[in-house]
Amino acid sequence: MGGTEHLTVRREGATLVLTLNRPEAKNALSLAMLVGLYDGWLEADADDTIRSVVFTGAGDSFCAGMDLKALAGNGMEGERHRDRLKADPDLHWKAMLRHHRPRKPVIAAVEGYCVAGGTEMLQGTDIRVAGESATFGLFEVKRGLFPIGGSTVRLQRQIPRTHALEMLLTGRPYSAREAAGIGLIGHVVPDGTALDKALEIAEQVNACGPLAVEAVKASVYDAAEMTETDGLAAELERGWPIFDTADAKEGARAFAEKRSPVYKRA
Repeated sequence: MGGTEHLTVRREGATLVLTLNRPEAKNALSLAMLVGLYDGWLEADADDTIRSVVFTGAGDSFCAGMDLKALAGNGMEGERHRDRLKADPDLHWKAMLRHHRPRKPVIAAVEGYCVAGGTEMLQGTDIRVAGESATFGLFEVKRGLFPIGGSTVRLQRQIPRTHALEMLLTGRPYSAREAAGIGLIGHVVPDGTALDKALEIAEQVNACGPLAVEAVKASVYDAAEMTETDGLAAELERGWPIFDTADAKEGARAFAEKRSPVYKRA
């Protein structure tokens, strides 16, 4: 199991928990964080015993965006990981889920600040939970910058365009309740309990057939780029083979026997 000084990795049963771990800087992005995060996504993809990922932040924030000094690799901490970025100049975009989509469902557990790069990474997750005091927003235009982590493309596909444009063009903060109201997040929970709720949802995902879960996730994202006719054809192509798996047979037996299924991913 990997991890770096700014990214911790642990297992909770079949769930991999990735935690941005730079609380003194509100988990602002560093090179060490991005390297650890990318390695975490790869670990989740490669290990079939992992059925879901929970993505969260240590301390009182999820992520406050980029730390340009830390990303430049200044000091010993950053320099240790410089060779990884040289070997793969796209690593930071993969880590931030701009150029990588994990096979397993990713559930975000947000407390405190989730702004700028934090809100951009959030758009690469699948299910989102936030504490009541969480703050969201894309502040780049206020600083004369561009939200280049994918927000001008993704946000309007995830929430109504009028809300996407308001968030992008005003650079103002959004409360958890407002973010839920426009559809950016799915659950608002008492402060300090977002991780618990995310793990609860992960357990519900983990109890389902893993092949079916991965196929459903892939179908949803692929179909979003297609016409309805093409999407329906692709759904049949991806979905029919699932009915012939051992997972599907176990699900049917468990239903008939009135017990919980035990999936072995086959």
